[in-house]
Amino acid sequence: MTDLAIVFALILLNACFALSELAIVSARRPRLRAMDEAGRNGARAALALADDPGKFLSTVQIGITLVGVVAGAFSGATLGAALGIWFAELGIPRAVADPAGFGLVIGFVTYLSIVIGELVPKRFALRNPETIACLVAPPMTLISRVCAPLVWLLDASTNLIFRLLGQGEEPEEKVTQEDVRTLVAEAERHGSIEGAEQRMISGVLRLGRRPVQAIMTPRTEVDWLDLTGTPANWRDIALGARHSLLPVGQGSADALQGVVRVRDLLAAMARDEELDLTRFLRPAPVVPDTADALSVLTVLRDASVPMVLVHDEYGHFEGLVTPTDLTSAIVGDFGAEAEEAHEAAFQREDGSWLLAGEMPVDEVAELLGLRLPEQRPYQTLAGLVLSVFGFVPQAGATGEAFGWRWEVADMDGRRIDKVIAQPTKAVTASKRRPGSGV
Repeated sequence: MTDLAIVFALILLNACFALSELAIVSARRPRLRAMDEAGRNGARAALALADDPGKFLSTVQIGITLVGVVAGAFSGATLGAALGIWFAELGIPRAVADPAGFGLVIGFVTYLSIVIGELVPKRFALRNPETIACLVAPPMTLISRVCAPLVWLLDASTNLIFRLLGQGEEPEEKVTQEDVRTLVAEAERHGSIEGAEQRMISGVLRLGRRPVQAIMTPRTEVDWLDLTGTPANWRDIALGARHSLLPVGQGSADALQGVVRVRDLLAAMARDEELDLTRFLRPAPVVPDTADALSVLTVLRDASVPMVLVHDEYGHFEGLVTPTDLTSAIVGDFGAEAEEAHEAAFQREDGSWLLAGEMPVDEVAELLGLRLPEQRPYQTLAGLVLSVFGFVPQAGATGEAFGWRWEVADMDGRRIDKVIAQPTKAVTASKRRPGSGV
């Protein structure tokens, strides 16, 4: 009975090593850092082991190998011999009894080692790796120090083989935006966060990758006041303005002098004052069209007026950005604009999509599962389609790219208004899963 207890204790010791191995390897370092900052015992030791996986895995392997060898030899020599004697007493020939007893004991111990010594502790470690890592890290650190010479030998030998295979240093662990999006999608799927929260987080991540051209109101949709115009013309533009601020130019939108508040202009009109735009001019910050959305957010936060003017490298006015543009990029549009945005993507019965040409291309990528190049000269679906054709197409023109067939369904002058996207046979269902694009 004592021999059986010793074998079972060795199997449990093997389970401790297996538990420690998977807990440390699976533990998320940001969680461990947060636990360390909160003063959790063992968190710092777990981080140290995770940062030096070579030495840690060598320590674990030493323990598992020694325990396995001792358990096999001990069980075969004691329990196997005893079982062989018992078989012989039952009348089985000794030449058969001894191998049978040894084989049955080794098979039984192997079974227990796999189930109790490996599978159960590893599955247990996956349930809460950070907490378990904090518990096992101190004793594993002590074992690593006691076995330091042997650990160094194994780790150095492993590194030498890696260098012979042409493998460099282990890459530094980093969390990518794709990791964050996947984690957020999983949290939403399990109900940890609401769908609206998931969409907002996705919007923030998209904002971090978008250039200013992707969020600005383009020049063709901007109302502006001309200093050389007439008060009647200014009045008409102010009454129909879509923004609370209007750019003011000297004869051309490429010669902007600043912005005026529409309410100041309307107040002067209500008092029947003589309109003089220069009285209401306010300076507005200017950013290049190569700026990214987050840098524009910083400029807007520090600006004296809530509007940023966007110019290209030649000084031409390209568009403007307001806080509403940034908010819409994160949480979506409101009111009538939200209804238009909802209609921007419609899936038809045959599985194809009817998409608005002005739809941001990164949203199209997430919807259709496209893998777009990180550096691209277009910001909308219309721009993507233009890059596919290489010229301004006519309604009905078709082309293929990124595993999809693109058909121009409608043109608004020279602007692509509607596009039909049809997956080709090469596109699998997994690739078309919404939210998997880049």
